[in-house]
Amino acid sequence: MIRSELVTAVADAHPHLTAREAERVVGTIFDSIIDALAEGRRVELRGFGAFSTRARDARTGRNPRTGDAVDVEAKRVPHFKAGKDLRERLNA
Repeated sequence: MIRSELVTAVADAHPHLTAREAERVVGTIFDSIIDALAEGRRVELRGFGAFSTRARDARTGRNPRTGDAVDVEAKRVPHFKAGKDLRERLNA
């Protein structure tokens, strides 16, 4: 499912919302999750899963084209852990 399909699903499930309002709702939810992760907080959606960040250490990588060594800086990357209900529904 892509973002536009999610917006359509929200608009269909709630006929009192226009497509533009549904887009605003979906955008607000995504922005809130992104802002919380950027601040280093964890976002838990009960029954769905939890979003958090993990630290990656600095390392020396390789340029695949030339084979030259390249320094890769330390960074934080997003991580998702599926909730129990989601796992059970996928494996039912």
